[in-house]
Amino acid sequence: MRSPLIIDIKGNSLDDGPGIRSVIFFKGCPLSCVWCHNPESRHPLAELSFDLQKCIGCGSCIEKCQVGALSRDNVFFVDRKKCTLCFSCAADCPTGALSRIGQKMTQEEIIEKVLKDKPFFDSSGGGVTFSGGEPTLHMDFLSGLLKTLKEAGIHTLIETCGYFNFDEFKRTILPYTDMIYMDIKLFDPEQHERYCGVDNALILENFIRLHKLSIQGGFEIIPRSPLIPGITDTEENLTAIARFLKSNQVKEIRLLPNNPAWHEKCFSLGISDRFMEDSPLRKWLQPAVMEACQCIFECLNDSYETWN
Repeated sequence: MRSPLIIDIKGNSLDDGPGIRSVIFFKGCPLSCVWCHNPESRHPLAELSFDLQKCIGCGSCIEKCQVGALSRDNVFFVDRKKCTLCFSCAADCPTGALSRIGQKMTQEEIIEKVLKDKPFFDSSGGGVTFSGGEPTLHMDFLSGLLKTLKEAGIHTLIETCGYFNFDEFKRTILPYTDMIYMDIKLFDPEQHERYCGVDNALILENFIRLHKLSIQGGFEIIPRSPLIPGITDTEENLTAIARFLKSNQVKEIRLLPNNPAWHEKCFSLGISDRFMEDSPLRKWLQPAVMEACQCIFECLNDSYETWN
């Protein structure tokens, strides 16, 4: 079984499913969305992050690095071409300005950590959410975690881009899953490939098949659409998604407003941000825009429920 890297296990979350939840973030994703709000999760291998706000300029990391990859003259402080990812600088950094993104954890270590929060799950109707990145890249590993949690009576939720093998998902994941959040970002296949790196045919097909299965009971699936200024929040795109959902008798969607904080993460990872300071992608979604986006779904179907 190939073990994934874990970015973080975040407890006390109120934004990733019902109740109080622990969220497990997997590293690696088959998509390459230009607006990725978790750019540290895209690459499946470990990475070195540099947080300028935490750096106190002590210089110990520069002295520690044997290949000369660290310098205040570097735009991103770290020269990624020289860095060998030994992470010795991160181990000695007194403030955590330099840190390793992606740690190996066994199933037992993960379960032990999240089970500590079971009293909060039980009292709030919460549970454990698997996110990323894309957790379905590691179905066997994920299946083992889900099965153990279900045996412990804990609610399970998967946040997914929907780009996976359906038969394997149905066999290994679905029997132990209570809820699925699946992203439908762009309806037009060419636009989806342009902004997300892959065609969306598999994603839409997987959503329809899972939705039909959910009607029989056993689990719930909820579509989500990120509202990215000028890309996904257009009337054309949202109307197409709304019509697609209506044609498949789906009456609920979660709309996710743009969060510009991801730009800072790009700097920490040494990723050149293609968007200028005045780019709409660097701004929070205005309430009026959110209302207009909700109206597209609600006006098309009076019984439709949108939430964020």
